[in-house]
Amino acid sequence: MSTKALGPFALERVFRAVDKLHERLRRATRALDEAGIPYAVAGGNAVANWVSRVDEAAVRFTQDIDILIRRADLEAAIAALEPAGFRYRHAAGVHMFLDGPDGRFRDAVHVLFAGEKVRAEYTQPAADVDDSERGNEYRVLSLEALVRMKLTSFRRKDQVHLLDMLDVGLMDAGWIDRLPPELADRLQELLDTPDG
Repeated sequence: MSTKALGPFALERVFRAVDKLHERLRRATRALDEAGIPYAVAGGNAVANWVSRVDEAAVRFTQDIDILIRRADLEAAIAALEPAGFRYRHAAGVHMFLDGPDGRFRDAVHVLFAGEKVRAEYTQPAADVDDSERGNEYRVLSLEALVRMKLTSFRRKDQVHLLDMLDVGLMDAGWIDRLPPELADRLQELLDTPDG
C-alpha cells in the first residue's frame, strides 16, 4: 500500500482554502444578483449560514458550493457566470460551473434545479428559489426548505448537517409534524440516535 507524501501542516493553508471557497461563493452569487437571476444557496454553505446565526463555533465548512436555480434560467446563468471566471460544464449528470480554465469538480459551483428531483430516486423535489431569504451577501434557502432537502438526500454528510442544526437548536422534535412521513421518519431516526 503506497501513501502519498504529505507536506507539513500549515494552518494558513486551511484558512486559505476557506477564503477561496467564500470568494468563489461571493463571486458566483454577485454575478447572479447583478444579472437579476433568481437563485438560492443550498447545501452545506446554507447550513453553515443558518448554524452561524446561532453559534459561530458550531459552523462546519464544506468544499461544495450548491446553488439552486430554475432550469429556465440556466442559459442566463451561463452568460452571467462566464464573465466572472466560471466555465459551464455538464458531466456525469451534474451541471456545474468550474472555477477558471483549470477548475476542478471539487472546486466547482454545482447547480441544482428548483422544483426538480436532484436524483431520480428521491421522493421530494428541490425547493423553489422563492423559498429563500436575503442574507448579508447572498440569498440562502429558508430553514424549512433546507431541512427538507437535507432529509430528502439523507447521505452521511446530510445527516451530519442535520445533526449540527439540531445541536444548535434550529430544529427539534416539533418539526416531525411539519414533514411528510418519510422525512419525519428520518428526522426521528436522527433524534433517536444523535451519536450515530
